[in-house]
Amino acid sequence: MMPTLTDAVEPTVATPETVGPFGRFWLERLNDPRDLPFAYLIMQCTAVALGGIALFFTGAYFWYFAAAYALVWLNTIDRYILMLHCTSHIVPFKAKHRVLNKLVGVILAPFFGQTPMTYFMHHMGMHHPENNLADDRSTTMPFQRDRLTHWLRYFGRFITVGIFDLVRYHFVNRHSKMARKALFGELSFIVGAVVLGFIDLRATLFVFVGPLVLVRLLMMAGNWAQHAFIDAANPANPYGNSITCINTRYNRRCFNDGYHIYHHVKPRHHWSQYPAELQKNIATYGEQDAIVIEGYDYFQIWLLLMLGRHQAIAKKVVRLPGAPSRTDAEMVSYLKSRLAPVPFVKAHSQTSAQLPSTQLPSAQGLS
Repeated sequence: MMPTLTDAVEPTVATPETVGPFGRFWLERLNDPRDLPFAYLIMQCTAVALGGIALFFTGAYFWYFAAAYALVWLNTIDRYILMLHCTSHIVPFKAKHRVLNKLVGVILAPFFGQTPMTYFMHHMGMHHPENNLADDRSTTMPFQRDRLTHWLRYFGRFITVGIFDLVRYHFVNRHSKMARKALFGELSFIVGAVVLGFIDLRATLFVFVGPLVLVRLLMMAGNWAQHAFIDAANPANPYGNSITCINTRYNRRCFNDGYHIYHHVKPRHHWSQYPAELQKNIATYGEQDAIVIEGYDYFQIWLLLMLGRHQAIAKKVVRLPGAPSRTDAEMVSYLKSRLAPVPFVKAHSQTSAQLPSTQLPSAQGLS
């Protein structure tokens, strides 16, 4: 039986009559009024970024202000990353205000552990077209996904040569513009960090370099959990290579990011509609024997996998209508079977170079 969803199904759609002057300012510029929360969050993130700049001028009081900055930053980073994710899938601002589309992925990015433009080039340019298959340079398929040493190899490759993998992927698939943007974004961050390091090394490490390492670790832990339980018989099927997490604080804070299965089925589905979609099509999830987990977010699942706590995860798996009936022990065995390495089969993967041009992601204000 599907549990009652506590995740918000539909936000209240803002209108000029129901919001204040800031709301009206943003509504005039947004393509979709449901995305007004992003506009407010952009304002918050801008304030955080200004605080990061201010740290370069605090002198002997640096660590006092740094502690306060860290608390605010930590309370913002999860929402920023998922705003970046959502706004990579849409064009949030109208064409005549297209400069605003650079705010999240370019201007604010370095303050929140992202190099300018590279997230879009990775996520929209590679990850979604390749769907965690052989040509996805962040695929989880070849790893034993409940083993810490395998995750360390996975993260180690991403943090050291991930940008080169991404640039090479785009060049091989003739996405030269995306390759150049990814390389420029990474190099501009490095050059900027070196220059700022000569001005104030402490502030540079605290505001830019440390967050970059932390956020890349978090993103790789999240992607690992999102694509940990793979159906080896059909790894191209989003119902078999992704999971959905429901009824979590993370969903309520981070724009329903836990609904990852349908996000791969229909990447442009609006973030506010995921809970309603799950309720409407729950029979499909059951028929596909999908893994829906209640009460845990990706990072909790990642930690449980690293600790070998399969039973704790199994207890939270939703028994879907139409899915095979399993005892608790059988559920543990089922989960373990979907954590084993999956051999690459080239025929499973349809590269973005083979997709019609209408299915390739646009630069969405990053040009």
